[in-house]
Amino acid sequence: MTRMVKCVKLGIEAEGLDAPPFPGPKGQEIFEKVSKQAWKEWLAKQTMLINEGRLASFDPKARAFLAEERDKFLFEGHNEMPEGYIPPKD
Repeated sequence: MTRMVKCVKLGIEAEGLDAPPFPGPKGQEIFEKVSKQAWKEWLAKQTMLINEGRLASFDPKARAFLAEERDKFLFEGHNEMPEGYIPPKD
């Protein structure tokens, strides 16, 4: 049976993640409060932030930045694009 959550990002009851996305309290909080759809949206945003900012996943500053942006995106409703971002043309 599909696990449903009241998604803090989308504000609706939606299908939840199958498991916490990473260990620890924050991973558990995301598992309990974020839907699969919202997590998918975050992964797309994270990829864009990594590419636009030329971030290295092993850099502690980049990891801290992404964690802060993840919390803003998922829990605070922020979705600003990086300075100078130009969306791809269709």
